[in-house]
Amino acid sequence: MKTIKILSLTFILAFCVSFAHAQNNINGITKAYFTVKNALAAGNANEANNGAKALLVALSAPETGLKADQLKLYNSYADKLKFDSRHIAESADVNHQREHFTSLSKNLVEVLKGLKMNTSTVYVDYCPMKQAYWLSESPGIKNPYYSDKSMATCGKTTATLAAVK
Repeated sequence: MKTIKILSLTFILAFCVSFAHAQNNINGITKAYFTVKNALAAGNANEANNGAKALLVALSAPETGLKADQLKLYNSYADKLKFDSRHIAESADVNHQREHFTSLSKNLVEVLKGLKMNTSTVYVDYCPMKQAYWLSESPGIKNPYYSDKSMATCGKTTATLAAVK
């Protein structure tokens, strides 16, 4: 009986550690994504470039601690996310970066919705002019598709991904 309890506790501890590791990886991905998003909202191609490089590193880290269905979901989007991150990282043209940011955002929205592992609230915002979504760390609109003042707040929050503790 004592052996069963020890094995059960060991399994639970291992699961918690794996889950925490997976959450850290997802947090690293979203943090780097937010750097790209904020840079594009400011029209700063160089900062978007640097953020995309950090995002590419985070996406290239081995993803451990996910359940089989979560890993399948993540892997189905990983190459697409890396592709767009790489293009943003290699470009100095903010308009080209924004083109790839559109599909990067669309795919990352699906990953975060499916994984349900974000440790802070994430907002899904929509720009009707570009017909494109993006993720935000705050409820206020800072549109990454336009950096001019007249369009900076164009958009609306369409969903809230609650934090998972």
